[in-house]
Amino acid sequence: MKMIAFLDIDPINNGHILIIPKDHLLDLDALSEQLITSVFLIAQKLLKRLRRVCPMEGYTIMQNGGLFNDIGHFHLHLFPRNKSDGFGWVCDESREFTELHKVRALLSNE
Repeated sequence: MKMIAFLDIDPINNGHILIIPKDHLLDLDALSEQLITSVFLIAQKLLKRLRRVCPMEGYTIMQNGGLFNDIGHFHLHLFPRNKSDGFGWVCDESREFTELHKVRALLSNE
């Protein structure tokens, strides 16, 4: 599989890398199992190298799909993390998940 990886132009933290297959695909569900495996094997190799050059307490791997894929091509983010980096999930804690039982049923039937 042909793949490219490079440092993000607008990094969340130092060492933020994008991993992109050269095949033009938009979302995770469009990737073959072989390509998914290749992307994550590259992520693993790059993480091992990052650990040698970037101080980190952990890391995050992230992929945005559909409307939230801001470049119109599948890409995986890999970036070093530290407790003090300020990165985190933000959501409305007051939301109710009224459809949760329907989603659970759909997922358990597959």
